[in-house]
Amino acid sequence: MSPPARTPLLLRVAAATPRRGWLALLAFAVLAFVLVPLLHLLPAPGSALHLSSHAVTLGGKILCYAVVAVALDLVWGYAGILSLGHGLFFALGGYAFGMYLMRSIGREGVYQSDLPDFMVFLDWKALPWYWQGTDSFLWAAVLVVAVPGLVAWLFGHFAFRSRIRGVYLSIITQAATYAAMLLFFRNETGFGGNNGFTDFKRVLGQPIAAPATRVVLFALSAALLGGSLVLGRWLTTSRYGRVLAAIRDAESRAMFLGYDPVPWKLLVWVVSAVLCAVAGALYVPQVGIINPSEMSPASSIEIAIWVAVGGRGTLVGPVLGAALVNLAKSWFTVAFPELWLLFLGTLFVAVTLLLPEGVVGLGRRVLRRGEPG
Repeated sequence: MSPPARTPLLLRVAAATPRRGWLALLAFAVLAFVLVPLLHLLPAPGSALHLSSHAVTLGGKILCYAVVAVALDLVWGYAGILSLGHGLFFALGGYAFGMYLMRSIGREGVYQSDLPDFMVFLDWKALPWYWQGTDSFLWAAVLVVAVPGLVAWLFGHFAFRSRIRGVYLSIITQAATYAAMLLFFRNETGFGGNNGFTDFKRVLGQPIAAPATRVVLFALSAALLGGSLVLGRWLTTSRYGRVLAAIRDAESRAMFLGYDPVPWKLLVWVVSAVLCAVAGALYVPQVGIINPSEMSPASSIEIAIWVAVGGRGTLVGPVLGAALVNLAKSWFTVAFPELWLLFLGTLFVAVTLLLPEGVVGLGRRVLRRGEPG
């Protein structure tokens, strides 16, 4: 008797995703891959139809943040692991790709040297060993995935095997991120100190500020977000996702049934870290800077707020949360900069008390009330 045929991944995801979910994804694809490029490239800058460079950059930045929110939702919403250190993986991916961008400047820097400007300023005579090969895009892409993935695996391996859970794990993740931030602030580590990396010129030989480059980076960010949602949907609706939910809800019972929680949690932890890192790599060329502040405890806590506002355990909720909070941040930091942190803290408390399921949960309740009978 031949074994049953395995259903292809995309077919399983399609069967588990409602029709309205695919329609929303299609509308998002049309917006990201058709409308935004056309409105940015074709109309003249003074036209009412022209989409400004600022809008495209802001949109790309929010798309990268949305990927990070989805990544955190995988470990918090579906595995019950509240990480307050995901900003570390985001920053590591950004720094890995930032090294390539700094090498791509060549002799067009302030000091017209083959070394990055900050190294010349600090009187470095040669590139450190860990900078070797970073002038290659392919090697930089490997570093973007490998370094955060390895860091996540090492941390998760020891933390999960030690049965560290709950608030203790959250505190350790934040402490590790804070320690990394202090390390990167030091000039002798070779990562630009408190200024980090900036003044990028080109990526893959193309001017980094050119409209076409900006559109391509935006589209890649949108593709990464769409792929993250599909991957997340597949993981959470598969047998793996069901076991992960069982470990989240009752880890002791899952162990009694014969499931070792360590490899199950470790896999989703590493996948989440890599998604954050790739998002960080796309974030850096669009924003034009990466520095240790991305590793600050406040940045990682803000990621958790995005997920909570949108609705954890929903995948689409964190995307909405990241968009809403960052759009509000863009407005507040211009209109009322001194009130932003007060607003953010109030928002988190209000969502925790009044909307424990986030914006998505509120929408579901409204829809249920509108149904007849």
